[in-house]
Amino acid sequence: MNNGDKISWQRTFTEDDIRVFNRVSGDEGVHHVTPDEQGRLMVHGLLTATVPTKIGGDMNFIAREMNFQFHRPVFAGDTLKCEATIVKLEPDEQYINVRTEFVCRNQHGKEVMTGYAQGIVRTAAVLPTSLAVSERDS
Repeated sequence: MNNGDKISWQRTFTEDDIRVFNRVSGDEGVHHVTPDEQGRLMVHGLLTATVPTKIGGDMNFIAREMNFQFHRPVFAGDTLKCEATIVKLEPDEQYINVRTEFVCRNQHGKEVMTGYAQGIVRTAAVLPTSLAVSERDS
């Protein structure tokens, strides 16, 4: 990981995703259970937020603060592509302080969500296994 690195991932949301999230979250707002005039269900904001959090999971990132700005709705069938940029890496003894900023766009290239996340990556999770083991053994 280096400052300026960009990591991206995309996902298409389905009606099944929305229905599962309804049950898991308990959020059954009418816009999440009743199709709009175009026959679409709206994706929950926090379900939309799983796109950048998946990138964090791939980095073994442990969030301490997350901020999301929702710019336009996302509907079943929409594909979001999220690009996260590492904007801060600050090594410490046990972990690396990390800050990412991200932008998520729909299949039309329109921003639907932006934000940032601050947290840590444990040093052992970033070091090659052989180096991490030798540090623990010393």
